[in-house]
Amino acid sequence: MMTHNLKTLPVYFNRVWELEKQFEIRKNDRGFQTGDKLRLEEWTEKDGYTQRFIECTVKYVLHGFEGLTDGYVALGIEINSCVS
Repeated sequence: MMTHNLKTLPVYFNRVWELEKQFEIRKNDRGFQTGDKLRLEEWTEKDGYTQRFIECTVKYVLHGFEGLTDGYVALGIEINSCVS
């Protein structure tokens, strides 16, 4: 099990924060696995990191699906905590 710190744009970060979005689409350059921890860190081009973050657990990894670009995965996530 690994912890991955991931830069996340506000448009996507806020949907997770508001419990509307329970997945992430990411390039699988880290070998994501079920049970891994994600720390989604809000980031803006103008200001950089905002200090807000969400800690999640990967519950499911979808890869090799026809609708996903090669090398990308859909991660089903469960939120553990949100920090502002």
